Amino acid sequence: MAPSARLFFALWPDEETRQALVRLSELLQISQSGRAKEFKWTQPHNLHVTLVFLGQVEAATGLLLKQAVAGIGATPFELTFDRLSYWSQPKVLCLTAQQPAQAIMELVAGLNAAVIGCGLQPDARPYSPHITLARHARYLPEIAIEPLVWRAESFCLVESCSEADGVCYRVLQQWPFIKTPV
Repeated sequence: MAPSARLFFALWPDEETRQALVRLSELLQISQSGRAKEFKWTQPHNLHVTLVFLGQVEAATGLLLKQAVAGIGATPFELTFDRLSYWSQPKVLCLTAQQPAQAIMELVAGLNAAVIGCGLQPDARPYSPHITLARHARYLPEIAIEPLVWRAESFCLVESCSEADGVCYRVLQQWPFIKTPV
């Protein structure tokens, strides 16, 4: 990790979930015909669910964060993203969950406590799980979507890297959830 890096905690999709999101994005782009260029579509390799955004973090604090979250326990859970939403202030088109799983709210609370314990200040806004499909959006497309079920089995620390062709997210470390015996 560089002397400092732009970091966040996230859920990272498995390949099946990523492909379902790609198909949804393609359907949205087709449905908008000539207007699809009015959106900056999220690249498939960048699709994720942000848990806690950290911003610019010094390397030493990043190491503390990794140690602090290593003890966070969670069991695998499912999130159902069942609504296409448009947020006008940040101008994003995203998938949202009308009924977020309690498990994700507990995970976010645990991560926020670890972040505060490392001397960082997490976002004070209420948490709303979402998957950003496009940025620079100007409207909500009128299209029905099928619910997308995301099976969460781990969380990760991700670095946001600026590159010539845009931003690329790179997973730095992943922590698997504890599977309970059946």
